[in-house]
Amino acid sequence: MKTTITTLFLLFCSLVPTRAQTEPGSHYRNFPLIVTLQFHALSLPFRDLKANFQNVGIGIGTEISYNGKNNWAQQFSLAWWGNRAIGNGLLLYSQVVWRPGASPGIFGELKAGAGYLYSFRPNAYEQVNGVWKPAGRKGKGMLALPVGVSLGYDSYAKNAYVSPFVAYQFMLVKGYNDSVPLVPQTLIQAGVRIHRGE
Repeated sequence: MKTTITTLFLLFCSLVPTRAQTEPGSHYRNFPLIVTLQFHALSLPFRDLKANFQNVGIGIGTEISYNGKNNWAQQFSLAWWGNRAIGNGLLLYSQVVWRPGASPGIFGELKAGAGYLYSFRPNAYEQVNGVWKPAGRKGKGMLALPVGVSLGYDSYAKNAYVSPFVAYQFMLVKGYNDSVPLVPQTLIQAGVRIHRGE
């Protein structure tokens, strides 16, 4: 599992052009394009990580800085994933992001926020007058509370800069069913944040 995450991170880093590094705070631009590949599971944190890789999805988003630098930001994201066991999901969420400085180019992130998860019903059947019939794929919307950590690399350039990253998100979903008030779900993400240049 660790090898897979490390490989994804190194792959993204290898795609980043090597250019002269400059001071990140002075070159931050609001509204970057954030694109992610999602891997979803119905799971407690750091349990059965390989189950995530059976359920693939995509995400898109952006962010706005609180102070004109990249260390505090508010992210807005939309993600979709396929999950045949519990149903596909469509998640609209926002998170506060803190990026403490680690070393030149490398950054870590702590994220927390809230969102709306629409979970589609998986293939299911119901009995009607003694006959089993498809129940349909209509699902329901639920409150989602995601928190996460990530590791990435900033490559600054005059025209644009790219920040590949890998992230792990743990999410509590409220209202999934009547017997369990909060259901744990996890997302492993590999993505890139692309800022426009000067």
